[in-house]
Amino acid sequence: MEEAGATKCEEMNGMKGKQNVEGEGSEQRPALSYVALKAREIKRGCENGVGRGGPECGGPFLKTQSPLESQQEFKVRRSEYLSVRDTERTDLWLVVNHNKRPAELEFVRSPATVISSLGKPVRMTCSLQGRGGDPPDVLWLRDGRPLELADTNQNQIPLDTDSWMVYSTLRIEKVRLPDMGSYRCAVQSEGHNTMSKPGNIQLEGLPHFSVEPHHMSVVANVSIQLQCVAHGPPEPVRVIWLRDGAPLNTLKESVALSPSTLNLTGLNRTSTFSCEAHNNKGVATSGSGTITVLPSAPQRLRVEESTQTSLTVSWLPGFGGDYPIIRCSVQAKHSGEPDSDPGDLVHNQNVHIPPASHRIEGLEPHSLYSVRVACHSSQGPSAWSPWLDMKTKEGVPDSAPVNVSATLNGTEVLVQWEEPAGKLNGDLQGYMLEYSTPNTEKTAVDTGLNAELSLNLSTPLSNMTFRVCAYTRAGQGPWTPMDTLILKWRSRGPEACPQPPAFSWHWWYVVMAIAGVVAMAVLMAVYVAKLRRKETRFGEAFEPMMESGELVVRYRARRTYSRRTTEATCKLSMHAPDELQSSLQATQEACETLFVVFVVFSGEFGSVMEGLLTQEESVLKVAVKTMKIAICTRSEMEDFLREAACMKEFDHPNVMRLLVPHTVLPATP
Repeated sequence: MEEAGATKCEEMNGMKGKQNVEGEGSEQRPALSYVALKAREIKRGCENGVGRGGPECGGPFLKTQSPLESQQEFKVRRSEYLSVRDTERTDLWLVVNHNKRPAELEFVRSPATVISSLGKPVRMTCSLQGRGGDPPDVLWLRDGRPLELADTNQNQIPLDTDSWMVYSTLRIEKVRLPDMGSYRCAVQSEGHNTMSKPGNIQLEGLPHFSVEPHHMSVVANVSIQLQCVAHGPPEPVRVIWLRDGAPLNTLKESVALSPSTLNLTGLNRTSTFSCEAHNNKGVATSGSGTITVLPSAPQRLRVEESTQTSLTVSWLPGFGGDYPIIRCSVQAKHSGEPDSDPGDLVHNQNVHIPPASHRIEGLEPHSLYSVRVACHSSQGPSAWSPWLDMKTKEGVPDSAPVNVSATLNGTEVLVQWEEPAGKLNGDLQGYMLEYSTPNTEKTAVDTGLNAELSLNLSTPLSNMTFRVCAYTRAGQGPWTPMDTLILKWRSRGPEACPQPPAFSWHWWYVVMAIAGVVAMAVLMAVYVAKLRRKETRFGEAFEPMMESGELVVRYRARRTYSRRTTEATCKLSMHAPDELQSSLQATQEACETLFVVFVVFSGEFGSVMEGLLTQEESVLKVAVKTMKIAICTRSEMEDFLREAACMKEFDHPNVMRLLVPHTVLPATP
């Protein structure tokens, strides 16, 4: 059982695992030593609690494999301690626990309960005292949940060589409602959690609201409930309800205790509701919520009249409370289609009421539609009534049957056709065939749904005209064009001659185009001819001719005139009418001599010149307006003189005045 120079022990005191420790003589732990005490001293040490913090005396320890001599001295290093185990024998064996001594952790100060107000700073502190080991980090908990992002500060202060104190502080700069709760400090060491006693943060002051009235819309005369929840501390908190600023209850009523619920049996007027919360610290007012009263949905929507293209509907407007219904909206869509954009509706119109009815027009015959109605008051629209299916009446077919043909077989004629290509606008009930011959009156036959009919013509055979139409319950549709079956006799008997093909509009377009081209050609020819025959007002047309092999143009001028006018005499035109001559006579007599200096401007039919007018031994610079009589007609000259007669009457400093009218005659070159 002995091993020289080695002492070994094992600890099994409930800690995780077990460790072997080697004593003196071991190369691995040369500094480790033991001390052997007398039995009575060891007992006395156990009784005095020498082993406190480690395994208790009498614990389940193994003996050393070799006994230690009495009074043999060994050294024990710091952070190690001795533990002993009593046995039935009189001698005791020393056992050394080489494990590092676990720290002794204890919160000597827990967070205190703090009562504060909203927005105020709050500080909470806890203190942790320990022995042995390294100080752990202190974690703050609120309502059992870690505050990982909290503003905390931790300070460590050593107390002696083997113990220390940790101070941890939690800071909240502006406390809020979510900060209320239970706070604790916690540490974790070697798998064990140590927690402080809880401390609370309570906000005491004016009540605060967690639920308050909000904006909403309700149907008139319908019961609703409003809720208002206010909190302290201090408690209790009582609530007074306000409607448009007027109180609805007192603090002594049961409805005043928070949380408070206000029951409204029927609201017919738009109102604003709010709450006042009271506690020992004062009064707080909640936000306001406006309850808008809207009309109820229209009822008894029905069809009053149905035609092929319209539906007349009526309804009973809903109740709008204190606000009358001013208009209603009517919408219609094809039945079965989903609710979509209002632009896809076949009808969407506002209707002023009364009366509570409307005619929906522009619909298709024999079609199913869905209609709904909503009514408006000054507060807003009601809910829509449910979609109601309505059907228009049947109409007649849009087009006539197609591919109509007639086949002669002896004395019988087989007439055949096909269903109309357009809309039937109803349920097809059958076809009508109308035919006649020169020897018989017009006859109409109902063929039912058969698209053919065999006719037995009586002898003598003759040409037959016929036409076909389709009909529904609403009546007959359009007829086909009247068709003629032409019969002629041959040696073998009657034979049907094909009818000349109908005129084709394609050929008509060709004819119109050709006619237009011919008309344009004729107009161009006339225009060119007139250009070639153009004459001047002063001579005959040019007549080209050949002389000596060259092209020569000869012409004879009808009149000649001179553009030079240097002198003029005061002579009244003899071509002027008598009334103009009498009007200008007084001015004409005052004229002595006019001398033209130079031409200011010259045109085709006249000129404007600068001249000198001598009157009563004085010379006056004047402007002279002339007309060339040689190239003017009598009417043009009269117009010119009539203008002069008008200007003679002008007498204003800002208007040019006529001095003397003249007839300007060309001077002899």
